[in-house]
Amino acid sequence: MRRFTGASWLVAGLVLLLGCADSSMVLKGQVDQFKQQQLALSRQQQQLQGRASALDNDNQELGSLLAQSRQQTKLAEDQVRALREQLRSVTTELAETRKAQRSSDQKVQALTASLRRRGGVAITPNNSLLRTLPSISLPDAHVRRDGEVIRVELPGGQLFEPGSARLRPGAASLITTAATELLTAYPQQIIGIEGHTDSDPVTGGRWRNNHELSVARAIAVYDVLLNRTRLKSGQVFVVGHGSNHPVTSNATPDGKRRNRRVELVVYPEKARQ
Repeated sequence: MRRFTGASWLVAGLVLLLGCADSSMVLKGQVDQFKQQQLALSRQQQQLQGRASALDNDNQELGSLLAQSRQQTKLAEDQVRALREQLRSVTTELAETRKAQRSSDQKVQALTASLRRRGGVAITPNNSLLRTLPSISLPDAHVRRDGEVIRVELPGGQLFEPGSARLRPGAASLITTAATELLTAYPQQIIGIEGHTDSDPVTGGRWRNNHELSVARAIAVYDVLLNRTRLKSGQVFVVGHGSNHPVTSNATPDGKRRNRRVELVVYPEKARQ
């Protein structure tokens, strides 16, 4: 068995110490390297978090812009839809006005020819009546020019019981008030009494359709005018249009209410006195 001397023990100890020192330095180097890697990863993480935050802000801004764009698109679509509805309404009203004008011209021509044959009327056009419109101080009464004639709308709801030609209390006073104003301004003009209804069909009662009802209402006004004013039978005529000539759309209750009317129509021709 080998025995170690003191010198041997000293050499062995030195070797051991040197080995431990090398291991410690290696470990320390590894720890330093890990710390550097950890620091680099931390910096990289901060950079990524910053980029993620910036992207999130960009995303929120884009989302807000997209929402605004959608609102503006919807608003534009609503405006286009409203304009199209207005265009359709105006086009319909224009067509109805032209149709009414043609009908009015035909009636005037027919009336003129008939009166000439009878020899009872002097045909004296007087377009000066369009220069000023009469003032009719009645609720919901409308006065308007229509080509060469003047139309005074008397609301049917104030004149007649619903669905009938029976006059309401006070209706005769409304009719005579309007007629008095017209006679003051146009004492010799021919005046048409035109009945109009809304588009709702007639149900029950004695009238088969809106044409019959509109004629009956015009005749009721005719009777009042002949019995209570200075108008003569040769100065007026009666027409019933039913729902053929609305002044506004029948799509709403207000529109239907206005379309139910009797119009006193002042023509440029004068009746012979």
